[in-house]
Amino acid sequence: MRRVKEFHSPVHPASVNSASIDRAAIDPMGDASRVGGLDASAPASLAIDEAMLLWADEVTAPDHVSADHASADHASDSTASDLADTELIRIWQFDRPTVVLGRSSKVNDEVDQEFCDRQGIPILRRCSGGAAIVAGPGCLMYSVVLSFHENPELQKIDAAHDHVMAQVLRATQKQLPDATLQGICDLTWNNRKCSGNSLRIARRHLLYHGTVLHDFDLQLLSRCLVHAPRQPDYRQGRDHGSFVTNVPVDPDRFATDLVHQFEVDDSVDVTLWSDRVERLRQQRYDLSAWHLRH
Repeated sequence: MRRVKEFHSPVHPASVNSASIDRAAIDPMGDASRVGGLDASAPASLAIDEAMLLWADEVTAPDHVSADHASADHASDSTASDLADTELIRIWQFDRPTVVLGRSSKVNDEVDQEFCDRQGIPILRRCSGGAAIVAGPGCLMYSVVLSFHENPELQKIDAAHDHVMAQVLRATQKQLPDATLQGICDLTWNNRKCSGNSLRIARRHLLYHGTVLHDFDLQLLSRCLVHAPRQPDYRQGRDHGSFVTNVPVDPDRFATDLVHQFEVDDSVDVTLWSDRVERLRQQRYDLSAWHLRH
């Protein structure tokens, strides 16, 4: 597996160390800076996840692999290296509060859009399922692409949840031994949720991404989100304020532990997907028609 090296934004005093954790600077829908040739905005950050998945599936497609073998004598070492491992991990965070809807989320059912508009909080939509989340400083994000060739059992959704969340749990328990898993894929501490996760399955790969709350504004979360459409039994009807919590973990150490759990042995630069990210933004992630379609 390879870790994605990204652009870095200035470190805020209360934020984590950017030398250890890849960070995405955000601008609600435009005027974003360009770092390393890639737009460092919130829509771009979401597009990167989908670009990673689409790229992994494309370069392992039978016709692509055959063509690659036919031209192997002319391929550069860097190209061969880029295609050697399609399993990836990103660890990053938004630099300001951002609401992220699930692919099928209904904005009016899950988000207080009027409050978000007043506060200038962008409402965006990701490519995976699940309910809406609020992310930003103090909420670590991780994104993992896994190969079905390497792990065919992950084509079953339950197995995918179990596999990835086992690694997330072990990384968390390095600092918080009493952290547990509850519901389908919730990381919890003291019977309160501290991590939400979702997935998207493609032909040959899986995208699994999630959050870890460690120093987030939980009151803001409660204001941005309204009724949760689906609730696990252990929630027992609790509102957001009494159900969600931050966990006392050092995010730098957690990032290191998570990388170790996934046995990362190499890295790849995020600019590998620059063109694909730009296309996805034009097709989806820069469009209100995508973000507010339901």
